[in-house]
Order: sequence, then C-alpha cells, then structure tokens
Amino acid sequence: MQFRQQALAKLQSPEELDLPVRLARPQGWLALGVTVVVMAAASVWAVTGSVASTVSAPAILTHGQGSYVLQSPVAGQVTAVLARQGQRLPANAPVLKVRTERGDTVVRTVAAGRVTTLAATIGQIIQTGTDVAAVEKVAHASDPLYATVYVPAENAAAIPAHASVDLTVSSVPTQRYGVLRGEVKSVDRTAQSAQSISAFLGDSQLGRQFTREGRPVAVLVELDKSSSTRSGYRWSTSDGPPFRLDSMTLATGSVRLADQRPVDWLLP
Repeated sequence: MQFRQQALAKLQSPEELDLPVRLARPQGWLALGVTVVVMAAASVWAVTGSVASTVSAPAILTHGQGSYVLQSPVAGQVTAVLARQGQRLPANAPVLKVRTERGDTVVRTVAAGRVTTLAATIGQIIQTGTDVAAVEKVAHASDPLYATVYVPAENAAAIPAHASVDLTVSSVPTQRYGVLRGEVKSVDRTAQSAQSISAFLGDSQLGRQFTREGRPVAVLVELDKSSSTRSGYRWSTSDGPPFRLDSMTLATGSVRLADQRPVDWLLP
C-alpha cells in the first residue's frame, strides 16, 4: 500500500523538465575519446604505414669472382706437390708434378688465385679429370670480401636493390662482437643447382649443402667497410672481432625484404 501511494504521488507531481540530463560520466567521455584517437591513428597507419620483414638464409664469405676446381689433364702418379694450401699463385703456376707413361707433366693453375684445397698427395695415383685442388680467384690480399647468400627462390622477387643485410659469421661470437653489416649488390634471378654452386665455390659438398631445401637464388652482398675495425668491415658493435676475416667462412644472412603496405595484407 505504501508503494502505491508513492507511485500516485509521483504521477500527480509536475514533470521536472528544468533539470539537466546526464548522458554519460566524464570517465565515459574520456574512454570514448581515446578509442576514437586510436581508431583514427590505426586507419592512417593502414594507409600510409609499412611492415618490414626479413628472410634468413645460409651464406658464405668469398671474393667476388668465386673459385674453380683444378683437374688433372693427365693420368699418372703424383711425384711432387709444388704449391701450399693458402698460397696465392699467378696464372699458369705449377701445382703438381705427375709421372705418366710419356714422362713427367706439370699441372698448372688456370687463373690467378689462392689455393684453398689441395686434394692430391705424393704417391697418389690419379686419373685424367681428377680434382686435385680448389683455387679461389683472388689476385691480391687487399681484394675485398663479399658474402653470397643463398635465398629461397620464392623470396627473390621481394629483395629490393641495396637492401640491408645482417650476417652472423660462424667464426665470430655474435653476443660479444655482433653481426656483420652489408647491402645487396645484385640478385641472380636464376635458381642455382648444386653443380653451379659447386663450380662457383670449388666445393661439391657446399653445393649439396646449400641446395638441401631446394634450388636457391644467389644474392651477392657487398660488405660495409670500416677503417676503425680490425677486420676492415662494419659491425653492429663499435669494434667487431679483433681479427681479420677469411674467405670460405660460413655465415647466416638476414636480408630485409621490400616493405609491405598493411592495407595490402589486411584486405581479402
């Protein structure tokens, strides 16, 4: 009965039209404002922003012209090894002496370079075409190093010119000395076979290793030079390692791909 009387009294009282109506609390307006600002910023970023991505792939430090495998032009017995591993030789320099049925024959270099592998020993019987040495095509000790990164073929089209590359060198502790810096010099658009990689590096094992996941594309990386480091190249740390880098050193390259517009991959 009490509630009924209160309801009747409420109906008989005049409407309070002069009192202000509170639509929302100040905290609600603040939350709404923040939401609007965030949505506007996201919309602007979706149209004008970009997303950076990278691809990691195996790499190797070499001189730009690669290597070649020296093969014996004759069959016979090796009687002398005339070169040393690591030695730089001019073109047509003697490497081995082989005794054949017609007398002694000297196996010579095809082009100037550094002997990276000697596969023949004194007393060994070899056949015509036997691999006896691998020679890296470098004429001078001051010739710069490059990195060749063997990137999966499906990523080749997304690598822009002069893209930045970070190289984790196998012989350098990354946590202490950081990564080696470089940029893309060229991208070979033809997928590499194990045979072509072996011919360039002078090592059939590396050819098989770099094609284990399929035929990759060779990306030539020019290393950033620095006069303030012992290695002569720029690192993510100020000094880098306290020693020089050797060719034929394995590494892992992280290549920056072309930036993608967010709207391109947000839209179906």
